[in-house]
Amino acid sequence: MASPRARTPLAEQVTELLAPGGPLPIVAAGDPVLRRPAEPYDGQLAPELLARFVQALRDTMRAAPGVGLAAVQVGVGLRIAVIEDPAPVSEEVRIARERVPQPFRVLVNPSYEAVGARRAAFYEGCLSVPGWQAVVARHAEVRLRAWDEHGRAVDEVFTGWPARIVQHETDHLDGVLYVDRAEPRSLASHEAMAARWTQPTPEAAARSLGFELP
Repeated sequence: MASPRARTPLAEQVTELLAPGGPLPIVAAGDPVLRRPAEPYDGQLAPELLARFVQALRDTMRAAPGVGLAAVQVGVGLRIAVIEDPAPVSEEVRIARERVPQPFRVLVNPSYEAVGARRAAFYEGCLSVPGWQAVVARHAEVRLRAWDEHGRAVDEVFTGWPARIVQHETDHLDGVLYVDRAEPRSLASHEAMAARWTQPTPEAAARSLGFELP
């Protein structure tokens, strides 16, 4: 990554955003920032400001709570995301969804590619689409290439639920929401999810709502 630029418009935006302190406001679907590809990070933020912004993303993600958050979700069009998943799920869910804990990490300029042809479909939600979930078929294994917040290269394969998180957050930085990839007939409110579709897999939902799984 290049050295920081002095007083870029994005730096001014981030400085203003951080000024109140506490978790950042999350942008909801309908805001154009969620539909524009984010600008690659190339030193637009000074190191101290980048560190503060990353911490704010982490605090906001945890407060929401969520397992990932992209910069565009707080209105900043930079190609930066954070992920973290303590995976507080039952053994049955862990096995069915291949959901294992993920430590906190920062993804700068991430991209992914599928590893193999296997796909998995599960209900998925988004902090920028509050109140709803839908089934999304995604690559079961992906290779992530990115940088961390210190400029170190990341080249790692993710499988199962961690692969889903990587795809979801990287998609955000490309202007893609999970609903773009979702099965429309699976769309369910949080209330419907709690009442009907708490099973580890969406097979019952597929039969009842009339959609196919891969």
